[in-house]
This record gives sequence, structure tokens and C-alpha cells, in this order.
Amino acid sequence: MNYRHAFHAGNFADVVKHALLARILAYMIAKPAPLRFVDTHAGLGVYDLSGDEASRTGEWRGGIGRLAAAAVPADLGEILAPYLAAVGPAGPDGSWRTYPGSPAVAQWLLRPEDRLTLCELHPEDVETLRANMGRDRRVRVLAGDGYGALNAALPPPERRGLVLIDPPFEKPGEFDALQAALVRAYRKWPTGTYMAWYPLKDRAAVGRFVNGVAVAGLRRILQIHLLVGDPDGGPLAGSGLVVINPPFTLKAEAEALLPWLAATLGRPGEPTEWTARWLAGE
Repeated sequence: MNYRHAFHAGNFADVVKHALLARILAYMIAKPAPLRFVDTHAGLGVYDLSGDEASRTGEWRGGIGRLAAAAVPADLGEILAPYLAAVGPAGPDGSWRTYPGSPAVAQWLLRPEDRLTLCELHPEDVETLRANMGRDRRVRVLAGDGYGALNAALPPPERRGLVLIDPPFEKPGEFDALQAALVRAYRKWPTGTYMAWYPLKDRAAVGRFVNGVAVAGLRRILQIHLLVGDPDGGPLAGSGLVVINPPFTLKAEAEALLPWLAATLGRPGEPTEWTARWLAGE
């Protein structure tokens, strides 16, 4: 699949990924020591929902657009609060002009003493990313392969932090590369928290990836996924996350949030499904 993110910004997969990313960061900043956020496939940082790519697909309307019209249950308000604060309020017409990618979500939530390392391969996207991050001394943008940059960046000086690996899945072998990167990074920095995103298009490939991670000797691996429609029906209908060393609250928060997201983001007449389970070492 080609997952050039400007076409898909703000879709159902972003809602799940960024809501849980925000929860992890909110938990981590509650402790006083500084931390490092590393994003290996940072993209543009901020996306124009009125631009050609997002307008062509309109996927955000089935993602963040649905949340504008939904009444968030009281028991989920605290879970969603950091994410919704980073996204910002909708306009008077109930829509958004822009949507924050993972770098902008982290930039919004992190403190002055924290640091962000953002990696992006595409040269034109690197310059857009730098512009979108502004003159923020906490942020360092690296041009080049995210997997290589990750290997060089670990362990960070802060000794605490979160690594997000969110590949575009534009080429064969991405699951193998993702698994290898997770295992290599964990061995260099076993106390870090890692969050890896993947599409639910090829269940056999997902199964091989998840099983490979589960038997690689890593501890405390949580798998989360959400399916909002028929996975064989054409457009992307499901995505998942593998989280290594998650906050102890994350599984319970995902179990509370995912059924509501499935009901809110589900496609009419199509099946929904969600999972939050330990792969290793609860």
C-alpha cells in the first residue's frame, strides 16, 4: 500500500494512534525528569485538510470529523482530553483546516525541558516539517532514513522517553524492517517505551510480525488494534499498534476507549473489531 500521509491525515487510524500517543505522553510528563520523543517517520508535522491530497480522499471526515459530532462520554473525557487539546477546537462549521501529525501532538504536550528528535526521509517533506515545527529549540529535525537515525539516537541522554515508529508501508518487507528496528532498539535501550504502527490489510503479514515481536525476548508488549469496516473491502479499514513498556494504565484506558471509537468511527453496515491484549510480560 502507499500511505503518503497527506492523503490520510485525521482518518480513523490517526484518531486511535494519536489518542493513545497523547495518553502515553501525558503519563510520562507527570513525572519530573525530562524525556525524549523520537519519531522515525515524522512526515510533515501538520496537515492541511483543505489541501488537494486530504480533499481528494476526505478520509478525515470519517475520523476526526466524526468526533466533532459525537458526544464524548463522561468516563472517556479524561482519556481523550490530551489528544483533543492537541488537535484544537473545530471551526464554526464543525470542521478543521489543519490536523496535527505525531510531531505536532508531541510538541503541544511536551514541556520546556523535554526534547523531540524527528526523522524524515523525503527532502521536500523535511523542509515543510522544519517550517511547521517553527523556532522550537526543543526540536531537532533529521533528514534521512528513520531506522538508521533511530539506531544512532539511542539511548538518549534523558534516559526516559518514547519512540514512535510509523512507517508509510510503501514497499515490500516493511513488517520485517519494523520488527528488526524494534528488536535492535530495545536491546540498546530496554527501558524506553516504543510505539509501532501498522495497517491491517494483510492479516497473515500482521500475524507474522506480531508473533515475531512476541518471541524476540522483549518484555511487556501490548497489542492494540481497531477495525472500523471490512478489511477486504478496499480502503484501509483497520490499523494496529504494538507498544513496548507501556504505562501501566494504557491497557485499561484502551479497553475503555476502543469500543466507543469502534461505534463512533465504524462504517455503516460493516463489521468492527478491537483488541487490547498482552503479547508478552504483563
